[in-house]
Amino acid sequence: MSPTVSTQTGSTASRLAQPRWSKRSPYPARLLADRLLSRKGSGKEIRHYELDLGDSGIEYAPGDALAVCPINQPGLVEALLGALGFDGDTDVDGAPLRERLTHDWEISTPHRPLLKALWERDPSSELAAVHGRGDKHAMSHYLWGRDILDLLHLSPGVGFEAAELPKVFRPLQPRAYSISSSPLAMPTQVHLTVATVRYGGGVGGRDAADRVRGAGPAGPRVHGGVCSTYLADRVDVGDTVGVFLQANKAFRLPEDDRPVIMVGPGTGIAPFRGFLHERAARGATGRNWLFFGDRHRATDYLYEEELAGFQASGVLDRLDLAFSRDTIEKLYVQARMAENAAELWEWLSAGACLYVCGDATRMAHDVDAALHRIVVQQGAMDTEAASAYVKQLKRDHRYMRDVW
Repeated sequence: MSPTVSTQTGSTASRLAQPRWSKRSPYPARLLADRLLSRKGSGKEIRHYELDLGDSGIEYAPGDALAVCPINQPGLVEALLGALGFDGDTDVDGAPLRERLTHDWEISTPHRPLLKALWERDPSSELAAVHGRGDKHAMSHYLWGRDILDLLHLSPGVGFEAAELPKVFRPLQPRAYSISSSPLAMPTQVHLTVATVRYGGGVGGRDAADRVRGAGPAGPRVHGGVCSTYLADRVDVGDTVGVFLQANKAFRLPEDDRPVIMVGPGTGIAPFRGFLHERAARGATGRNWLFFGDRHRATDYLYEEELAGFQASGVLDRLDLAFSRDTIEKLYVQARMAENAAELWEWLSAGACLYVCGDATRMAHDVDAALHRIVVQQGAMDTEAASAYVKQLKRDHRYMRDVW
């Protein structure tokens, strides 16, 4: 009897054989490049990362996100051990406490069981006083910029049993970042554009990671984003990072060549860099229009050379910039939209898809308000009709947002 012949192609069989990567079993992607995008004098630290997908079988589309599994900062782990009064080798559910704090638990942002324990056990504390007011806004304001170590320092008399710790710390979660590359242009890689979060006690590079060790209630210390500082300070080119794909089917390029309008200030440019590389690799003939903004052109113009190249090659038909601190009156991307209202309406009328990526609390709200005004003015509609028009754009997947 002759052997059965598989009808699958080699690549398909390989993909089917791959495990499903997840936060429990992330793929160890090798870091190929780490490049600072923001320039000297910027108030931000924006970095470009390139990761090797190797034999992962991960297939992504522009608009998807990559989840990164961070490892907590060693200096903060040691500082927490000191504040909690435990030796790092203390057994907690079968593992040393240092390992739990390093790999398993969120050790920056406090969650409710820890807050509850602190205000109940230290009723004279500031935290207890704010809680007693019953004002959620006041509590949010009080916690802004404070992490678990800050709160432990403010209630030094509060202690915990080792068995309590798994209840007051929540599991360490992956962080998702918009992918800034195209699989057609970079078939074996995935690129990320990440803002490194640092505040308090001054900022700066890898030495900042050590300054939490001497921190205490008497002086300021550096706080850092869990994953952004992990990537910036503790992962070197050649090291591996645990990752898995988070698909975002609600933020996809059109399959045809219709026009595309992209609004992405700051790191919101990430998916649109991927979009432009994809449209170029695909040979798409549809027009592309990007609105990009940040603080200063001299220091915060992300991917300036690449965008100039896209313009020169004809891939990027329109590029409107808004650098808010370079003008007397702050200028944002929504103002550029308003300035070009007639042409923007012409693109929408021609079937363009509009994409927005970035801050949800202010930018996305302001861009949405600007869009409604443009529809009212250029479409000769009243407010109700304009609202219905924008809702239809969303239903038709022609107005898509990736905001956080």
